[in-house]
Parts: sequence; structure tokens; C-alpha cells
Amino acid sequence: MSAEPVLSVRDLVVEIPTRGGLLRPVDRVSYDIGAGEILGVVGESGAGKSMTGNAVIGLLDRPARITSGEIWLNGERIDQLSMRELRKRRGKQIGMVFQDPLTSLNPLIPIGQQLTETIREHLPVTAAEARQRAIRSLEEVGIPAAAERIDSYPFEFSGGMRQRVVIALALCAEPSLVIADEPTTALDVSVQAQIIALLKRLCRERGTAVMLVTHDMGVIAETADRVAVMYAGRLAELGPVREVLTEPHHPYTSGLMGSTPLASKGQPRLHQIPGSMPRLGALPDGCAFNPRCPKAQDKCRQNPEPRIGPADPRAACWFPLGETA
Repeated sequence: MSAEPVLSVRDLVVEIPTRGGLLRPVDRVSYDIGAGEILGVVGESGAGKSMTGNAVIGLLDRPARITSGEIWLNGERIDQLSMRELRKRRGKQIGMVFQDPLTSLNPLIPIGQQLTETIREHLPVTAAEARQRAIRSLEEVGIPAAAERIDSYPFEFSGGMRQRVVIALALCAEPSLVIADEPTTALDVSVQAQIIALLKRLCRERGTAVMLVTHDMGVIAETADRVAVMYAGRLAELGPVREVLTEPHHPYTSGLMGSTPLASKGQPRLHQIPGSMPRLGALPDGCAFNPRCPKAQDKCRQNPEPRIGPADPRAACWFPLGETA
């Protein structure tokens, strides 16, 4: 990782006021992403993965809002920018790959027009130059006969090809950061592998930082350099992928690994984490994971879990795996 990260998130808190009280879907989350690095963000549904990404790019739906913490992009603090200023940075500095490629593209506008509009909005090029850039972008993501298909509509492409177009759209203005929110969920397994390999290759070649949001530990293992495991809006574990997946320190990370099917023969029986993710309005006292944790003790039930951040990759656990109580 470079000395100065492309993205730096510090103690980020997102709150949602409701009649029943204040909810915190993101609770004091901190991490860095360097140039050319892929940070995988993983966890069950409701862990706060997508909410964290939406907070970075400024796409929180009201009444959700950032109430504290800092977000730095290329040395500039962006969480306090106006929506007008933040909009200027979307596309140019931050690209976004959404989960469903069909709803990510305007069905009434040819893909070439959507690409050229983004390019001309953020880069000083003519209409002809923008069109040539758009064609090259489609070629880079593997669209066959890009020069002929640039005027096609989204519905004329398969799901995998549409996701390639979405990746081209996210990268066409040469952003320094890409947030990919479960970009392969709507695709079949073989196409998933192609899309992940494509995203990984393009970002490595361009030195683009990537925040990859997923619930699939297999995707994390194949793609990411580091992994942030989230639970109930908080970081449970943060560290290099190889270390976290081979020797997880947090019981939740271990549970996720045990519930992931393996391709090898003779796989042991899958492990099931008991219970379910707690509702944000009914978090347990102490560590949020303690009702589901096989190692929970009185300290876990009485004290919130320790916080972790980029400089401290240990698990947010009072009794990490591999250590005695």
C-alpha cells in the first residue's frame, strides 16, 4: 500500500432516526484502501456493508445521515462536501458498480450515449474523442465488436455483458476509487468468475483502489488483498486475506468460513452459526455477537467489544481465537 491511502475512513458513524429510537447501521468503522488494492467487505445481510459504501459515495437515502467520523479521498475530506461538490467527484474520482446491471443502466438510452455523457462530464474531450474512449472502454471489458455494439440498448445484452458495460461505465472517467456493491450476485457462477477476474485485472493495471462488498467468502479469497468482516454495523475483523481466512481471530469470521462450501472432495459438514443478525433497534448488551458466540463470557455480555482500525488488524473480540481466556 502507498504511504497515503486513496481512501481513508475514520470512526464513521451513520445514524437513522426513527420513532422507536436512533439506529446505527454503521458504528465507528475505520479502514484504508491503497492504490491498486482491493479491500473486501464481507458479512451477513444487515451487517452494514452496502451502507458503508453508500456513505463514502454520498448515496445515503434519507433519513440516514453521517453524524460523525471522517472520509478522506486522495488527501481531501469529502464527508463535509455539499451534494453539488460531491456529485462532481462521482465518476471522476469515485466509480460505482451496482448489484443489478439491468437497473444500473437507463433502458431508454444506448450504452454509448451513457458512456460518452459520463466521459464528457468529467474529462476535457470532444464528442468524437469521447466516443472513441467509450469504444476502447467496451473493448477493455471484453465486449465483442464494440464499435458496432456501442449504439445498442441495454436490453440487447445478456446479464454478464450488461455488467461488463457497468464496469466500463464505472472506469471510463479513470477514477481513483471504485466501489463494487455485490457486482456478481445477479449472475451465474461461470459469469461471476469472469466478471471478478475482469474487475481485478483492470484495477491492477490502472492502480485503482477497490472496495468490494460481498457476502461470498469465496469471492473474497479469490479477489481481495485485505478483508474487513462486518457484524451489526461494526468491524469484527480486519487484516490481510490470507491471514484472516487461514487463521481467523474472531469467532464470527471462523463461523463464516465454516459455513462456506469448498470445491474439494471430502468436505466436512458445513458449520451453521446459531441465531441470526440482531435488529439494529434491539442490539444486545456488550459485544453484539455474544448471543451467537460459543466463546462468550461475562465480560463479553457486559462490555462492548474493543474497536479496531487500519493500524490494528486484530479482531474486535475480548477472547480472540488462538488465545486463552
